[in-house]
Amino acid sequence: MPIETPAALHALFVHGMGRSPLSGWPMLWHLRRAGMQTGTFGYATSFESFPAIAGRLAARISHLAGQGDYVLIGHSLGGVLIRAALGTLPAGTRQPHRVFLLGSPIGASRLAKLLHDQPLYRLLTRDCGQLLASEQRMQHVPAISAPTTGIFGVRGIAATRGPFAGEANDGVVAVAEISAAWIVDEVRLPVVHTLLPASPLVARAILARLAGINSNS
Repeated sequence: MPIETPAALHALFVHGMGRSPLSGWPMLWHLRRAGMQTGTFGYATSFESFPAIAGRLAARISHLAGQGDYVLIGHSLGGVLIRAALGTLPAGTRQPHRVFLLGSPIGASRLAKLLHDQPLYRLLTRDCGQLLASEQRMQHVPAISAPTTGIFGVRGIAATRGPFAGEANDGVVAVAEISAAWIVDEVRLPVVHTLLPASPLVARAILARLAGINSNS
């Protein structure tokens, strides 16, 4: 049975590092089918610094906020960008109805720490990649005051050694890396990190929360 969402609610998707807006199209299709308006925000870490991208995103969110109620969906680095952008919105700006963070690190990423000195990683990810590896910089990315749902993939690497050492993970981040006290609820799904924005399970979890159904199914 289709899940009904609030009328005229607009969803903005921000993709992860190394991905593109296309990565979220399968999820956004499900949201549009439920009656929502959707949009995407794109960036390229090879050419823009984190502050520059976050500044563009803040301007996009400010424009969206002037049009009515909206939700934000951020995958991985996209969620970090959303946090940074929301923290710079002018006073009085309409806050998001809800924020969904898909496998988005709260502090420095363990994998980013391991890779931050590698030439190829530095070339492709530049300032954003270094931010993800820096505890100090990540601590300055603010928490979100709007209701926030964390959607965590748990179909990752099952090993007693390595960066996750037996912890629940999605292959890129451990659940412990994407949890925070200000995240009001969590959804754990059998999905790998890269496929979170394409998963119908993620789309259904988003729609259920927007319809007021607090279920992890």
